[in-house]
Amino acid sequence: MADFILVHGAWGGGHQFNRLADNLRGAGHRVLIAQLTGLGARAHLASPSINLETHIDDVVQQIDSADLSGFILVGHSYGGMVIAGVASRLGGRIARIVYLDAFLPQDGQSLWDVVGPFERNHYIAGQRDTPGLVAPLPGIDAPGLSRHPLLTLIQPVRLSGKETAIAQRCYVFASGWDHSPFAQFHDRVKDDASWQVHVLDCGHFIMAERPDELVAILTSGL
Repeated sequence: MADFILVHGAWGGGHQFNRLADNLRGAGHRVLIAQLTGLGARAHLASPSINLETHIDDVVQQIDSADLSGFILVGHSYGGMVIAGVASRLGGRIARIVYLDAFLPQDGQSLWDVVGPFERNHYIAGQRDTPGLVAPLPGIDAPGLSRHPLLTLIQPVRLSGKETAIAQRCYVFASGWDHSPFAQFHDRVKDDASWQVHVLDCGHFIMAERPDELVAILTSGL
């Protein structure tokens, strides 16, 4: 049995992990679906003042409240930014970190730094109507989306070095959709022996499209 912490992406909510969480629990594992301020079940708390540190704090506090150690930390999409910050704080308390078709920032990088002009233009264009909040990107087909705090996308993550104490690192890349911004991160780690790298031919929401294969990846070696 293992403990899993699941962190969702931008505009989304913890509900996006419900099927995966059910499958993991059905296999005897314990699952904590992180709740991020201003998104999902906490969308009513949306505010332009929410930044990346807010979401990192959210996850660290929920882990501490559950008194967890030796757990598997999974971040999807924007959730990669969040778990990078969590890893920088909790280090070796994390047994395995999994970037699920996710941003994999280096020290001092923000999400703004690693996306292209299309995304940047979208983030800024909507500020006239809802200052400080960003509407979902065109083409994202997922239920329960809400506006996302702009500051989370432009605040850089700061790595302390504690993240190097994590014993296992895994990247799961979804290769079945066009213009993926995540190919750059897959390419960075695919030949690195310190990373486990998996490629699934599916769209960005791997947990919905390939739940069984994903469970097998997440539980391998347990």
